[in-house]
Amino acid sequence: MTEKTAQEKVGELTREQVESYLRAHPDFFIDQDELLRSLTVPHDSGRAISLVERQVHLFREQRDTLRRELVELVSIARHNDRLFEKSKRLLMQVIEARNLQDMAAAIDDSIRGDFGLDAASVLLFSDDQGLPSQGALHVVNRARAQSRLGTLLEGDRAVCGQFHENEREFLFPDRDEAIASVALVPLRHEGLVGVFAVGSCQTGYFDQSMGSLFLSYISDTLSRLLPPMLKRHTAGGAPVSSLTAETGQG
Repeated sequence: MTEKTAQEKVGELTREQVESYLRAHPDFFIDQDELLRSLTVPHDSGRAISLVERQVHLFREQRDTLRRELVELVSIARHNDRLFEKSKRLLMQVIEARNLQDMAAAIDDSIRGDFGLDAASVLLFSDDQGLPSQGALHVVNRARAQSRLGTLLEGDRAVCGQFHENEREFLFPDRDEAIASVALVPLRHEGLVGVFAVGSCQTGYFDQSMGSLFLSYISDTLSRLLPPMLKRHTAGGAPVSSLTAETGQG
């Protein structure tokens, strides 16, 4: 092969072929110090730098990116830890509640005080018209709730967003300051028993991208505790001292 033919052959190489070759032979530049020093690439500053300098620059960028991601992960972990502690305190108070009034007060105090939100609401479905709503707890007819909330009752997971005005008013009645955004999760245990919702007066506070792990964690517990407590309440409002025995827990 003549030198001219060899040059023509080299000229036929594409960028993709060179890249493929270097990827297949990552040790190509070993013992090629002079070649590395002679290769240059453009830099953001406008000057050309050696391939080694470029590689060092990339490693520093990757290091800084990983450092930022680590800081963000640590921040998320601390935030989740605080949420867990708040959720734990709320659930302990709910479990220790002896009647619906105590439970409603515990939920309202925790959501507004500990979590710093503007409103909490537990809609418990019952056809008993003699059950009064109190605090965060609202006893409503299921058919009426279905007509006002519609598809919000269909899923198992939390739904976050601004919701329609009539939905927000139904979830949080008798409020002087309107709720602007809501996180809602159906209460399900052997069927739909109600809904648990928290609200904020800040528009966009809750959106579809938000995680709902702790909200679902709380709602799973409420969905199991509320029906037997409601049953006892309708039977005469007796304290729920034997709730664990009735629900098979313990």
